[in-house]
Amino acid sequence: MNASHIVLIGPMGAGKSTIGRQLAKSLDLAFLDVDQLIVDQAGADIPWIFDVEGETGFRVRETTALKGALGSQERSVIATGGGIVKLEDNRTLLAAEDAVVYLYADVETQYQRTLKDKNRPMLQNEDPEAKLQALMKERAPLYEAVSDLKAFTHRQSISEVLDEITTFWQGLV
Repeated sequence: MNASHIVLIGPMGAGKSTIGRQLAKSLDLAFLDVDQLIVDQAGADIPWIFDVEGETGFRVRETTALKGALGSQERSVIATGGGIVKLEDNRTLLAAEDAVVYLYADVETQYQRTLKDKNRPMLQNEDPEAKLQALMKERAPLYEAVSDLKAFTHRQSISEVLDEITTFWQGLV
């Protein structure tokens, strides 16, 4: 096997961007953040895209950005958004990859990590914790279905998660 990307999936607040940056640095790989690619391509932030184009428009942009990231010839760590698994096209793309890592964090941890983040349109409501619970119920089976490794970011340190993913990656390359 000759994997070219480590793709990080999981719910909001699981640490995909934070862990992704550190993992890329420690493995000397490029780092790509699908949400940042969307913002760069749209010239607007994610809340604006949700307001103007709705979730459907955002998901179309997300698929385009994922395809672009996966099409990169450079070995890389790719951080995705929490909803990347909603569309079957995205799940098909992810399932074809050799190193999809599901970063799992329980809902309480997600809530604490996203509490003050106004850049998360799905949580701008009166009960963000209930929304996180509903999203987890809907998406957890989808994350499980396309992942090759599950790392528990709510009960391991970042260095433990990095070590676990690094060991997994070294077995693939």
